[in-house]
Amino acid sequence: MPKSYSSLNNTDLDELYEPPSEPIQKAVTHELMSFHIEYLAQATFFCLASGRKQGLDASPRGGSPGFVHVLDSHTIAFADWPGNNRIESMRNLVDDNRIGMLFLFPGLSVFMRINGTAKVSNDEALLTTLAEGNKVPKTAIVITINEVLFHCGKALNRAKLWEAEARIDKSSLPTPGKIFAALNSLDSKSSNLIDQKYDHSVKNELYG
Repeated sequence: MPKSYSSLNNTDLDELYEPPSEPIQKAVTHELMSFHIEYLAQATFFCLASGRKQGLDASPRGGSPGFVHVLDSHTIAFADWPGNNRIESMRNLVDDNRIGMLFLFPGLSVFMRINGTAKVSNDEALLTTLAEGNKVPKTAIVITINEVLFHCGKALNRAKLWEAEARIDKSSLPTPGKIFAALNSLDSKSSNLIDQKYDHSVKNELYG
């Protein structure tokens, strides 16, 4: 039986932690400033948080620098490209339009966070703007910004995320093929074929 742990309330938390300083509070804005736009122009990766009654979801999103497009100081958009077709994030947004975005910048010890509301769109003009080469996405996510802020990178340095010594030897863990084979009662030959297909797909089938 799982162990039961104590639970803190807001009063408990206020006693444990100092309130954020005034400069920290002023660092939260309700629209994009010029420096936010500069960072978005370099952004290649973020995690997207969404939820609905059925549960929560956090999914990774990546692309070439600037794949998150600034439409105006209150609005950004990005294309939805093929994944596993669970489309949990989009289903969540249909029911609950609240969204959170956490941007990582390779080599930098800083995060950028955007909170707001979002909708799934198939506006033809927008999709054309978000195309990659001759690949046009089926849908796009359009975000109206409520909050944007930078977040210190202590977690990155604790994880040594950008350091070569932190890289994991892939042979030390089960491969995607072995995991999929185990979940679907397949043999080792099948797992090897799955790994080959997976390796090709994640490197070569990025936009279709």
